[in-house]
Amino acid sequence: MMNEVPRFVTQARASHLLGIPEEELRRISQESGLGRVERAGNEEQTYFTYEELRQLLMLALNQKQIRH
Repeated sequence: MMNEVPRFVTQARASHLLGIPEEELRRISQESGLGRVERAGNEEQTYFTYEELRQLLMLALNQKQIRH
């Protein structure tokens, strides 16, 4: 059971996996409504499912094509 794949990834990990700066990932996430924000006291962390990562990547690619 130690080799289980996590169901969610953090925003920092998603940024690394997708090759997108965290600021841009945060913006796309907020605009699209993708991701889940968890709050604990004063701290806040955004998590994504792997399906959401796929959707975020598609959105990022589309936005990049529009800009060029």
